[in-house]
Amino acid sequence: MLNRRSLLAAAAALPLARAAHAQPARSRVLRFMPQAALASLDPVFSPSTIITTHAYCVFDTLYGADRALRPRPQMAEGHAIEDDGRTVRIRLRDGLRWHDGEPVRAADCVASIKRWGSRDAFGQVLMRATAELAAEDDRTIRFRLHRPFPALFDALAKPGASPCFMMPERIANLPADRPLGVEHMVGSGPWRFVGAEYVQGSRSVYLRNEAYVPREEPAEAAAGGKRVHFDRLELIWIPDGGTAAAALRTGEIDWIEYPLPDLVPLLERDRNTRTQIYDPNGFLGFLRFNHLHPPFSDVRVRRAIRDVIVQSDFMSAVALEGDWQECHAMFPCGLPGVIEFPPAPRGAAAMERARAALREAGYNGEPIVHINPSDFPAVTQQGRLTVELMRRLGVNIQPVESDWASILARRNNRTPPTQGGWNLHNTNGPAATIANPAVSFVIRMNGERAWPGWPTDAAVEEQVEAWIMAADAEAQARAMRRLQELAWDAVPFAPTGLFRLRTAFRREITGVLQGPNPFVWNLRRG
Repeated sequence: MLNRRSLLAAAAALPLARAAHAQPARSRVLRFMPQAALASLDPVFSPSTIITTHAYCVFDTLYGADRALRPRPQMAEGHAIEDDGRTVRIRLRDGLRWHDGEPVRAADCVASIKRWGSRDAFGQVLMRATAELAAEDDRTIRFRLHRPFPALFDALAKPGASPCFMMPERIANLPADRPLGVEHMVGSGPWRFVGAEYVQGSRSVYLRNEAYVPREEPAEAAAGGKRVHFDRLELIWIPDGGTAAAALRTGEIDWIEYPLPDLVPLLERDRNTRTQIYDPNGFLGFLRFNHLHPPFSDVRVRRAIRDVIVQSDFMSAVALEGDWQECHAMFPCGLPGVIEFPPAPRGAAAMERARAALREAGYNGEPIVHINPSDFPAVTQQGRLTVELMRRLGVNIQPVESDWASILARRNNRTPPTQGGWNLHNTNGPAATIANPAVSFVIRMNGERAWPGWPTDAAVEEQVEAWIMAADAEAQARAMRRLQELAWDAVPFAPTGLFRLRTAFRREITGVLQGPNPFVWNLRRG
């Protein structure tokens, strides 16, 4: 039972409709609580899952990935491959329009691909393979390639973190090293962003894009017809997991991206709510090291820390029994070609090896900064276990907990930890976003262009390129195996296990799709 304080907290946390006459009927409004607060809006500048969720509402993609991660035409009508694979022409669907009523042109898409390709790792590989990217006419995009690039459509359909979203040319031409603002949220997606109702870190509002023409195919993950059956969508952030679950049970919200694991049994017993596996492929948890600064610039230390992580402790803190497994690998276990490495012996001897590695690296009690979100349950508890582990190793650990938006901002800071930077950070990646060398942001070790942590290893990068450019399946398999061996030795990150989360929603909500992101289309009430 909720006490009076909990009820008051729930009322304060939910910015509900202002007046009945100013809002659609409640049955026409979908209220969704995402995994974290939406504090930034640019999916290219800051490709976190919550920003990607927002961006899938506003923007669309040329191609979308289905549940098997196969690229399917989305804004594209189709394509032609010519000149032995060195020329690719993509034809846009007829009738596409931006939210301001202007037609979508090939020139808009060219600018969008270039902006995305300047920051995304897969996009950077694509752009290096491209001799020329141009608009032949208003509906035709032309890639002229230095060499055949079989993964081109996989790049344009990249799911999860940092998809290649299309924007009007005037917006896509803005610098990619500065985030887009509220005024730039003009896309061609199934929802229109209502900037006047955006409350940073608390609430964002979208109206159904009545001009959107979905594809004919059934919706499947990020592919197929994005049909919207609600007039209004509200993303509402409720910091307290218990308050969020209570709001779901009373019908004040319709859907929680993923509730606290301890509350899942309660929601499953409630006749008004139900749960399902969020993404069958799961999430790979990991500890990210900052490779720019001691002591984790020393690979001996990274290996030693990896080998003292007890994955069962980390996984049982974030998922229910039966929804997690140990995964000593560089890619999510169970996916094609993934190698699992034998875990190191645990216990006192492993702990002493880690202490010795720290001493050999010259660590002498200097402060080590661990940054951790206080409002992101699937990450928060893992971060606290890392802090506890560091203390047992005798490390002068300095935990910094803050809201997710602040952690994201600090994570991008390359300065020394004592000057606002960091040493360690726990997080996780949906399997689809790190499924192979082309899409994985966490495997890349290309220095300044790498994901925060900025690891450098030329041999790893060589095998990434070899996998992407492989001429046949045999060559690709060789590159995949060698890449994993090299990366396991170089330790760009330390895996903490593979887990599957459950999403929860009101029983009358149907059509909830599975995938690496929550997809806010295909949904009905009743």
